[in-house]
This record gives sequence, C-alpha cells and structure tokens, in this order.
Amino acid sequence: MIRYALLCEHEHEFDGWFGSSSVFDKQAAASEIACPVCGSVDVRKALMAPNVSGTKKSADRDASSPQAELAQKMVTMMTALRKHVEDNCDYVGDKFAETARRIHYEEEPHRDIYGEATLEEARELIEEGVEVAPLPVVTPRQAN
Repeated sequence: MIRYALLCEHEHEFDGWFGSSSVFDKQAAASEIACPVCGSVDVRKALMAPNVSGTKKSADRDASSPQAELAQKMVTMMTALRKHVEDNCDYVGDKFAETARRIHYEEEPHRDIYGEATLEEARELIEEGVEVAPLPVVTPRQAN
C-alpha cells in the first residue's frame, strides 16, 4: 500500500492509503476521495518526502514497522466494519437518500440501511439532521 499526503481545494491536509498510484488516480478522477474536514472531492497529492528503498534488511524492518502494522490493522477494521454493515443492514441501492429521509421522518419503520448516495445527497441529509456515514471502500488486495 502507498500512503499519500493529500490536500483538498481548501488546503485541508489529510492522508490516504491506496493500493497503487493508479488506484489513487482512478479514485480521484471518479470523485471517490473526499476531504474528511469539508467533504470536497477536489483532492490532490501534497508534496511529501519520498520513502527511499534501502537494503533488504531495512525493507524487512519497514514491513513490520509500527506504521505498517497500524495500516494493516486499519484495513482489517475497515473490512470488518463493512462486512458487519452488509450482514446486518438492508441494502437500498441508489434509493439511500430517499429511504433514509423517510425513516428519519418516521414515514416508514426504523431499520438500519446502507446504499449509494452522491456527496450532495449526503450533505443534504446531514443538514436535515439525518445520521449518515460513508462506508469504507476496501479492495480485495487491501483486505489481504
């Protein structure tokens, strides 16, 4: 996995972990990366110092570094969270915003749901007081 320092259009700094540079490029082009501070999807890589490879001995040390272990724990936790939601909630597809709103306003019985929503739909739901949170996207390669 590759860690990039990222910046949104409002200069908020945050980190992102990606399977490869091309994975970042694809997700950025599809507006799938959002700033955790403001929600902007206008995200770019920030300038950061390169991680220069050393000897095999140092590469072995890096693979078991606290940062690598933490990254793997985070991926494991994100995978478990996603699986829990998928196993215990109703999938409503692209009707997520509409269904969440109806449940919030008690127009239909409460149930836990997940599905797809645009960034704009998610913002509107939050402004209305509807509790929503993005599910982590974990690729099969990240989960291994």
